[in-house]
Amino acid sequence: MTNDKHLGKVIALNISKKKGIPKTNVDSVKLIEDWGIEGDVHAGKWHRQVSFLAIESIEKMRAKGLNVRPGAFAENITTEFIDIPGLHVGDVIIIGNAELEITQIGKECHSKCAIYYKAGDCVLPREGIFARVIKGGTLQVGDVCEVVRSPIKVETIHIEKLGVDIG
Repeated sequence: MTNDKHLGKVIALNISKKKGIPKTNVDSVKLIEDWGIEGDVHAGKWHRQVSFLAIESIEKMRAKGLNVRPGAFAENITTEFIDIPGLHVGDVIIIGNAELEITQIGKECHSKCAIYYKAGDCVLPREGIFARVIKGGTLQVGDVCEVVRSPIKVETIHIEKLGVDIG
């Protein structure tokens, strides 16, 4: 990894037992290596164990008239002062003694959520990121986040959306 580091802060930690609902704010969470957040519905042996969204992204939705709070977009970790949308697959976020590797930028929204129907937009598909836990630990609201950029930049494209004939 390079020495290109960026600091931010955890302003909310959010978990839920069911998919498709806003997450509940909690003071601390336990990250389990290669699993995710203990007690969260999205934990498991897959590439989207933990989700992040910046408070700055939530503020964009508030500016559209929505009364939304951290966790309303079903993100696990809400940060401040980190350019979450500017991160890349392979970058690592260190929080306390825990480490999370970015595995996916954004996601396809297969069915429009309640936020989309209220505002005509939702930031999570564009500005949310997903990670897997490479080193477990306990996180608390207020913890410092350190982003360590990967020396390799991975870009992904959706070929079917480009109209390219791959047959």
